[in-house]
Amino acid sequence: MNMDSHDAGEQVRWTDDEGQPQQARWRSLAAHPAPARVLPAGDEKGAAEALRLAREGTALLWHGDYLNARHLLDAMRRRLNAQAARPGPAPASPKEAFFMQRQAQSQRAQLLGRLLLPLDAGHGLALRRAPDLRAACLAAHGPVDAPYVTSLRELLGLVGAFEWRRRGVPVAALHACIHPHHGVFAPVRGEYVELVARAELPAAALSDGACDIGTGTGVLAAVLAQRGLSVVATDIAPRALECARENLTRLKLARQVTLVQTDLFPLGRAGLVVCNPPWIPAQPTSMLDAAVYDPDSRMLRGFLAGLAAHLVPGGEGWLILSDLAEHLGLRSREELLGWIAQGGLRVLARSDVRPSHARADDASDALHAARAAELTSLWRLAALA
Repeated sequence: MNMDSHDAGEQVRWTDDEGQPQQARWRSLAAHPAPARVLPAGDEKGAAEALRLAREGTALLWHGDYLNARHLLDAMRRRLNAQAARPGPAPASPKEAFFMQRQAQSQRAQLLGRLLLPLDAGHGLALRRAPDLRAACLAAHGPVDAPYVTSLRELLGLVGAFEWRRRGVPVAALHACIHPHHGVFAPVRGEYVELVARAELPAAALSDGACDIGTGTGVLAAVLAQRGLSVVATDIAPRALECARENLTRLKLARQVTLVQTDLFPLGRAGLVVCNPPWIPAQPTSMLDAAVYDPDSRMLRGFLAGLAAHLVPGGEGWLILSDLAEHLGLRSREELLGWIAQGGLRVLARSDVRPSHARADDASDALHAARAAELTSLWRLAALA
């Protein structure tokens, strides 16, 4: 699934209150398929009935008050939360708990995603008490040429992302903010940025520059550039490269960083190659998920397999990786060390830091034990002589 686009050619079809057939384009930045059954709904609709219809696969196209739609979505969410809190069979292992949690999250997202809103070709929302969300929708979808339908849940997500982009995320290592675009993972886990900011630079990086593989917002490229290095930053996603370009320009570091659209490595060799790949080997379900979930550890294995060929003599590769997958039983330390050895690499050193995110302290989380034990590490790697 291409997480950087959606199929705007799909249609949503319904019958209006006067019995006339209607249709509009379906837009989902998460690449969710258009609902097959759609009913118009207004302020009279309650959460119990809305969830019953959603479970049957029927989506509701809202034509009532916008704030009432928000209230309905919140009420549906509360009902689902109450149902999820009921005692059930205990998972046999952290791995089973992880997959049970992901399945429950996916089902919940599907149900809540069946409350729909109609927008016009200018991203306007013609509902009572509707706010002006045109700037947020334009930033996420770009210009559109026809009215469309999207889920309220996804709309609220892109509005939240737009606010993050507008305000920025403070990054202590830069003494500045990074402004993430919609669908580009924000550097909210600052511990990995600090690892890169504090690690001793190899001498080869000063003469032969650095590469940042999978740059995303450009935060690590910015840290390396701020440390005086010439950097080539790569990403496969156009929206990530545009986000990185905007951040580097704002930080006045654009001249030190060359952005390249490619999968993993650019051409040539460097004195330092840095990569912070997704840390959990599982299937992503959205653009943001793709920064966390990496099916079969594809990016991690690709980085380790190709690193030696892209280092100059005396160069280093820095792998920034959480060990959460190990605590969940999704990948072993032996597998990781085996991939390092197969890549013709050796470990020079490793620096560890505990995560600073709130979920590590949430004892109610089914994955609490794994999250509490998690470490993020900077592995300093070199090619075998």
